[in-house]
Amino acid sequence: MDYTCLYNMSFASVYDLYLKKIERKERTKEELDAVLSWLTGFSDEQFQTLMTEKCTLKEFFEVAEIHPLAGLIKGKICGVQIEEIQDPLMKKIRYMDKLVDELAKGRKMEKILRTK
Repeated sequence: MDYTCLYNMSFASVYDLYLKKIERKERTKEELDAVLSWLTGFSDEQFQTLMTEKCTLKEFFEVAEIHPLAGLIKGKICGVQIEEIQDPLMKKIRYMDKLVDELAKGRKMEKILRTK
């Protein structure tokens, strides 16, 4: 499957969509940033720089340091079982989607930010 269109989306546009989604569910920007920071290792300043530079999702994940426990993120997102995704970049994007979905669904932060 060709994911080029998705990979070339700007992180800023995806972030805006995530923010709208979680705010509708009465979650905060700070919580979103904490979830994304846990997954990628980026600071708030780095997020702002990446958004200002209009980096693509592909570029975003090329420089991200994915959390070593990200493999604990399991389940379905967009009808696809995360554990079955073969494309490494798509898997990282779906990890991010899953964490944001959990945040929007009201899951507690300590559950979203996986531990052993």
